[in-house]
Amino acid sequence: MISVVIADDQTMVRQSFRAVLDAQHDIQVVGEAADGNAAVVLCAELEPDVVLMDVRMPELDGLEATRRILAGHREVRVLILTTFDIDEYVFGGLRAGASGFLLKDSPLDDLVTAVRVVSAGNALFAPTITRRLIGEFTRTHASVHAGRALVAELTARETEVLRLVARGLSNAEIAEALVIVEQTAKSHVSRVFAKLGVRDRAQAVMVAYEAGLVVPGTTP
Repeated sequence: MISVVIADDQTMVRQSFRAVLDAQHDIQVVGEAADGNAAVVLCAELEPDVVLMDVRMPELDGLEATRRILAGHREVRVLILTTFDIDEYVFGGLRAGASGFLLKDSPLDDLVTAVRVVSAGNALFAPTITRRLIGEFTRTHASVHAGRALVAELTARETEVLRLVARGLSNAEIAEALVIVEQTAKSHVSRVFAKLGVRDRAQAVMVAYEAGLVVPGTTP
């Protein structure tokens, strides 16, 4: 059972999300928070698998709440909910360690899928913000020098794997692209994450952009 906390200052949003998620056989909403501070306290108490985090809330915004939650509970996965496809808070969410982003006007079925994907340890981005968002962020904010330093320890094969991760490929798709078995692809991905010191695909993609392995505005 995937435990979920919903953090949003709009009661109707929380109630609609809760109704959809609680209707699933493998998902249970264990708590709701109307502001960032309440979300931090609730997550410390309940230790949910996934937090649905609005970016704009009173008391404490979703970015800072995400940072504080993950500082104390790195195993928690945060899914940022945003109204805009390009949002400075979402850029900050990448740095704070969010595992995914979803637009609030996405179909509710996408919300269910997003919770499952993020809970499984994968990164998830709304189609309209995936590479454009990350590319724009790294173009204007990131240090290419720092990114290159991070990937310096990767082997040629691991660098190739990182490029494929940045393209959004799953382990199975990476295995197919490299003509290897899926378990080997999974091992490569795990080693890449360990060497880079990242917790999931979202942060690995950031490093790929920062290192110049992927160029903003082009297909990786």
